[in-house]
Amino acid sequence: MSRPRVIVAGYLVRFPIGGYVWQALHYLLGFERLGCDVYFYEDSAFYPDAYDPEAGQVDVRYEYGVARMAEILGRFGLRDRWVFWDAERDAYHGLPKGETERLFESADAFVNIAGVNRLGSRRRPAARIFVDIDPGVTQINFHNDAPFIRDLLAEHNLFFTLGENIGTERCPLPTGGIAWRPTRPPVLRELWESPKAIGSAPFTTVGKWDSTARDLVFRGVRHHWRKSLEWSKFLDLPRRTGERFELAMDVDKSPEDEKILRGAGWEIRSPLDVSLDYEAYRRYIQGSKGEFSAAKGMNVELRSGWFSDRSVCYLAAGRPVVLQDTGFADVLPTGRGLFAVRSLEDAVEAVRVVTGDYRGHADAAREIAHECFEASRVLAPILEAAGL
Repeated sequence: MSRPRVIVAGYLVRFPIGGYVWQALHYLLGFERLGCDVYFYEDSAFYPDAYDPEAGQVDVRYEYGVARMAEILGRFGLRDRWVFWDAERDAYHGLPKGETERLFESADAFVNIAGVNRLGSRRRPAARIFVDIDPGVTQINFHNDAPFIRDLLAEHNLFFTLGENIGTERCPLPTGGIAWRPTRPPVLRELWESPKAIGSAPFTTVGKWDSTARDLVFRGVRHHWRKSLEWSKFLDLPRRTGERFELAMDVDKSPEDEKILRGAGWEIRSPLDVSLDYEAYRRYIQGSKGEFSAAKGMNVELRSGWFSDRSVCYLAAGRPVVLQDTGFADVLPTGRGLFAVRSLEDAVEAVRVVTGDYRGHADAAREIAHECFEASRVLAPILEAAGL
């Protein structure tokens, strides 16, 4: 039998930052190791803006991202297995136009991570898989009849979400009549093998501080798609534990928040320092003692069960993870290597437990990555659902 041909659509040229690079690589290499013939696809037809982190600007030029994608995918044996379509100029990078059309004609599955690419008028593979990495935002927008989301989901026929509680009595988010299947962020654990952490290293996290524009109203209640409001619940964590905590987040855009955090003992650095290069991102996680992070209010309040692909990388590197609970404790093992916390007291106790037996919790973190997030385990059900 021929190998299943899978197109993975992601967000790499337009936002060539560490976390997005690893997200795409874990899907691509994971499907490849399951015996698939994999290709990466991206276009600018629906989201034209691209971020050039070296120039520090957003525009519709893609030279930087295309060069980075060619370099990175080439390193992982995918040199001739990608295409970026600059829709405005009708310019193809990687595979030329004709080969791209033949790729879609021959593909068995199109796996659309986050929906930042669209099939449009292209020939549609039999299995068109949408992977929802923003549970809550997707379902509420669909419930509110947002045309963009309805049009996007209409292009697909299989639906997976990182919100593992969606569709169960544990979560009030609406399904919109869609059969949402639970999935998890895949990881290749061997790519994250790490030396022992230095005792004085901080607990860290990487991300965006505020996203006010993505707040949504559901059944008359405003739900916040940002972490900044949740962080206030854990402000006293450095003083209460005596441990170092560092945020690689753009807190400098909120000067008053930065002042409060620094005054409470939090260390802050630019997220670009650790995300500009995917290898720097990996080194930052490997050099951390563990991860501590608050979650977005929407996922906390609605208990979607969401779990971050970033946190999975910490686990794979053998770095214990302490996270504000989004309902993931309903479906993942916690209490050793991974902790779900709801209050400052919970977080203080979790950090105390981790530091009291650090090596044991580091080993447990790696085991959770293997048992719950290893790419072969996570992606096999997607292929099965697609009949491949």
